[in-house]
Amino acid sequence: MTRAEGTQGFVLNQTMLRVRDPEASLAFYTEVLGMTLLQRLDFEPMRFSLFFLAYLAEGETVPEDPVARARFLFDRETTLELTHNWGTETDPDFAGYHNGNSAPRGFGHIGIGVPDVAAACARFEALGVPFAKRLEDGAMKTIAFITDPDGYWIEILSAMGMAAAIAAQG
Repeated sequence: MTRAEGTQGFVLNQTMLRVRDPEASLAFYTEVLGMTLLQRLDFEPMRFSLFFLAYLAEGETVPEDPVARARFLFDRETTLELTHNWGTETDPDFAGYHNGNSAPRGFGHIGIGVPDVAAACARFEALGVPFAKRLEDGAMKTIAFITDPDGYWIEILSAMGMAAAIAAQG
């Protein structure tokens, strides 16, 4: 497949989600989903922090040198950027962020590929992770949706399951 002229070398580097409580979100994305925190950047004058997470390949390590780390972070494909606006975690009047799946609809979800959706869902269930859609719910029995601490939906899918679902459609 040919890319549009001038787009060679383009990669999808990151998706950003705003989070209320970075401690809860970091625990979720690192401990529940197994991602690695690559970099934290604090912007004190503007009162926000950025947290960049990704899945590392077997044996891959995050460089210690700040310049090498920046290159490693911003040259890779598919990182998750969590943005925390300071104070939201303790503001009793903060209503939270819109997850995009209720009116007015907009952003929908991110997707995490796993080797075995049923096994992953059993683990999420044991960890008390909230589900927006379980495997047995709805017409699509090969995917599930869990939610993170801010209510964002995360699709849990496998390549084999998606291939089987597409093949079944004819």
